[in-house]
Amino acid sequence: MAILTWDNVGERLYETGVNKGVLYLATGGVYDVGYAWNGLTAVTESPSGAEASAQYADNIKYLSLISAEEFGATIEAFTYPKEFAQCDGTATPSVGVSIGQQSRRGFGLSFQTRLGNDVLASDFGYKIHLIYGATAAPTEKAYATINDSPEAITFSWEVTTVPATVTGLKPAAIITIDSSKVLAANLTTLENALYGTAGTAPRLPLPDEVITMFAGSQTLVTPAAPTATSAGVITIVPTTGVTYRRADTNAIVTGTVTITTLNDSLVIRATPATGAYAFAANVDDDWSFKKTT
Repeated sequence: MAILTWDNVGERLYETGVNKGVLYLATGGVYDVGYAWNGLTAVTESPSGAEASAQYADNIKYLSLISAEEFGATIEAFTYPKEFAQCDGTATPSVGVSIGQQSRRGFGLSFQTRLGNDVLASDFGYKIHLIYGATAAPTEKAYATINDSPEAITFSWEVTTVPATVTGLKPAAIITIDSSKVLAANLTTLENALYGTAGTAPRLPLPDEVITMFAGSQTLVTPAAPTATSAGVITIVPTTGVTYRRADTNAIVTGTVTITTLNDSLVIRATPATGAYAFAANVDDDWSFKKTT
C-alpha cells in the first residue's frame, strides 16, 4: 500500500449542474408515463432523521438508537409540465381554467447531474438520480412588478416521499446511478426506459427492476502488483480488466517504467479498465517504488 497522496491527476472530482428532468405520474404503484421537465434550475436533496437517541443503564450510556431516515427534496424551476399541475393541487375543469386546493397526486422524478474532474472537466461522466413516492407540498409563489432589473419567476416545491420496496434492502425513495462506474449497455437500457424510444413511452422503473438492469454488470478483478529493482526499473504485470497509471501524471503505463533520479519515488496506481470491471473491497491498488541504487 502506497503512502496517501492528495489531488492526484484525474482524481480532482466534482459534481455540477442539473438537467434532463423527467416527471412520472404515479398510477397504481407504477410510473408508466413520463413528461419532459423544461426549465429545471435546481433539485436539492434533503435527507432527514437518522438521529441518535442515547439510552442509559447502570449509570452509563448503554447504547444509541437511530431513528428512521426520511428523504425529502426541493424542486426549483422556471416552468413545469402541465401534467404537474395535478401534483401541485390544481384541477382543470375546462381548458384555461385552473382550480387550486385540490388533492395532490403522487409522482416520481428523474434528473441528471454532471461529473467532472481536472482532466475531462464536466465531460467525465454524469449521475442519474431517481426519486420515488414523491408528494409536493404547497409553497409560495412571489409575483413582482417588472422593473429595470427584470427576473423570471422561479417556482419552488417542497417534496416529501414514501420509500419504495427494495428486495433484500430497506425501502428507499432515492437511487443514484454513476455513468463512470457501470456498463454502457446497461446504462442505455435504463435510459431507454426513462426517456422512451420510438414506439415506447418513457417510464420510471421500480427499484427492483433498476437493480436487475445492472446486476452482474461488472466482473471483479484483482490487479497484479508491479515489481521493481533497486535501480528503479518497475515492471508492470498485465492483468485483464486493469489499467495501470503513474500517479504523478495519470499517464497509462505498460511494460517497464524507470525512475531516473536517485532517491526519487513513483507511485503506480491501478484502476478498472472499463465499467465492466471492478475491484473487490480492500484490494491493494497502488504501490510506491523508490530508486535506491
